[in-house]
Amino acid sequence: MFVCLCNGYREAELRELARQGVTCAVQAYAALGNEPNCGSCMDIAQRIIDEAQAGSTLTATAAE
Repeated sequence: MFVCLCNGYREAELRELARQGVTCAVQAYAALGNEPNCGSCMDIAQRIIDEAQAGSTLTATAAE
């Protein structure tokens, strides 16, 4: 699913960055080479990053 139409960023890209340690949408956009344009995607982008990190934490904890 596209999250950011201005930059063409997909949910999968944000989830991957979150697994790599990115903690906020602004960091993710910078890692992808841009800044947010209109900003309408920032809330959903942050939610996706938070969910991905929570999932990574749960997986790591379950593996221990």
